[in-house]
Amino acid sequence: MTQRLVVVGGDATGMSAAAQARRHRDVSDLEIVVFERGHFTSYSACGIPYWVGGHVRERDHLIARTPEEHRALGIDVRLRHEVVELDVAGGRLRSREPATGTETWTGYDHLVLATGARPIRPALPGIDAPGVHGVQTLDDGEALIAALAAGTGRRAVVVGAGYIGVEMAEALIRRGYEVTIVHSGAQPMSTLDPDMGVLVREALQGLDVNVVGDSEVTEIRTGDDGRIRAVFAAGREHPADVVVLGIGVAPETTLAAAAGLPIGNHGGLLTDSAMRVTGYDNIWAGGDCVEVLDLVSGMRRHIALGTHANKHGQIIGANIGGGYATFPGVVGTAVSKVCDLEVARTGLREKDARAVGLQYVTATIESTSRAGYLPDAPVMTVKMLAERLSGRLLGVQIVGREGAGKRVDIAAVALTAGMTVAQMTTLDLGYAPPFSPVWDPVLVAARKAVRAVRERG
Repeated sequence: MTQRLVVVGGDATGMSAAAQARRHRDVSDLEIVVFERGHFTSYSACGIPYWVGGHVRERDHLIARTPEEHRALGIDVRLRHEVVELDVAGGRLRSREPATGTETWTGYDHLVLATGARPIRPALPGIDAPGVHGVQTLDDGEALIAALAAGTGRRAVVVGAGYIGVEMAEALIRRGYEVTIVHSGAQPMSTLDPDMGVLVREALQGLDVNVVGDSEVTEIRTGDDGRIRAVFAAGREHPADVVVLGIGVAPETTLAAAAGLPIGNHGGLLTDSAMRVTGYDNIWAGGDCVEVLDLVSGMRRHIALGTHANKHGQIIGANIGGGYATFPGVVGTAVSKVCDLEVARTGLREKDARAVGLQYVTATIESTSRAGYLPDAPVMTVKMLAERLSGRLLGVQIVGREGAGKRVDIAAVALTAGMTVAQMTTLDLGYAPPFSPVWDPVLVAARKAVRAVRERG
C-alpha cells in the first residue's frame, strides 16, 4: 500500500529529505507532499546579503531547484500553504491557504518537520514601521532591495553585529550607504572571544562603519509620515533612512511545542542520531528547528546553518527511503566576511569552555596567509584553545584578510578527529610561498598552544 510522506518546510532540510526519499522510493510506493508557506523552494538564505550588495545579480541565482523541478520528480509542492496544527495522535496536520482562508486536514505515515528558524524581532516601539527590514527569506530580500532602490536617504542602521549584521553592513556599504551598527555586546561578533572581536570592530571602523557597542535598542523612532527616522539606544539617537535587523534567530518550534513534541533547553526539537524526533518512530526533524550534539563540549546546542540543514535532509530522506544514515554532531564551524576582512571560528570560545567545566590554555599568534617575503602578504590573527592537561584542541578563531577564513577547516577536521595540539603540529599541509608560510599560521598557533599546555600542566 502506498505510504505518504508529509514535509513541513520547503527549503534546505525539507526538500533534501523529499528528494532523497524519492530517489529511494518511487511514486507508486511513496507519495510526497510538501507544505511551504512562502513563494520559493530550495534557496540559499545565506546568499541574501550578497544579492542585496550586488555580488549576486538575480534573485533566481539563489534558487537551487524550483517548485516545478521538484514536481517533475513526483513531489507535490504546495506553496503558500501554512501548517497551523499538528495532530500527532491522529497522524495528520491542518494547513491553511492564506489567500483564501481554506483549511484542509492531511494525513501522513511519515512526517518531516523542517520549519527552520524565526528571526528575533523584539517588541519595540516602531519595529513594524516602513523602512525596518529583516533578511530571513527571499521575500525579505526583494522588499529590502526595492526599498533601497526607491529611497532617497543614505543612512542605514544595522541592529545586531553577528554574521548577518556584518554581512549586511558590507552590502549597504557597496550600495553607497553610511552605515552604523548598533549592538548589545562589548564587541561585534559575539561568536568570537572579545579579544578577537576587537579586531573585527577595528576593521569595521577602518571601513568608516560607525560601530556602537554596549547599546540595547529601545525604540525605532518615526516621523509624521510613519516612516523611520532614527534608532534610539542607550540614550543616543542614530539617524536612519533604513534599518536592517540582524539580531539573530531562534528555532521555529511553535507547532511542535503545541503538539507536545520534545523541546530542548535552547528551544529546538530533540532528535536521535537518525534525526527522528525523540520518542516518535515516524516523525523526523532537521535544520534550524533542531538542537544538535556539540562534539567538543558533549552538550546540545542550536546552530542555524545551511550546511547542517542539507545534511539533516539527506539523512532523513535516506532513512525514510529504507536506507540507513546518522548525524554524529557538529563542532560549530562558521566563516564570514565584511569587505576584505575574513572571520572564522570553530569549537569552543573561552566562555563556552568555562560553562562546561573545562580548564584550558590559550595561544594567540599573528602571521601572514602566504610567505612574508611576497609583496603585500595579508596579515591574520589565530587564537587557539586547548585543554589544560591533555592538550586536546578545544577551539580556533581566525580574523584576517585574503586566505585567512577557510583555514578554519584545518581546525574543524582536527576537532572532529579529537586531535591534540601536539598532534596538529605534525599535520602534512600543503605548502608553497603563494599559499602559506613554511609553517602555516594554524600550526604556528598549535606550537604555541603546546608550550602553554606544558607550562600550565
